[in-house]
Amino acid sequence: MRRITIYTTDKEYDHFLELAENLHYVKKIETDENSEKEAVLDNIKAGLEEVQLFKEGKLKTTSARDFLNEL
Repeated sequence: MRRITIYTTDKEYDHFLELAENLHYVKKIETDENSEKEAVLDNIKAGLEEVQLFKEGKLKTTSARDFLNEL
């Protein structure tokens, strides 16, 4: 399998994706949008894991007042 990178304008982006998705020989399409969504989901997952650790008493947190004072 080979990989290509294509740079296009925002105006033509959606149209190009639609064309590429309809080509029978295109196996996978990776976009910046996918990696951004994955990063957001990873951050949410990490946050939920920290909440779980806090509830189990395995993680110590900072109070909101102390956090704001540090800013």
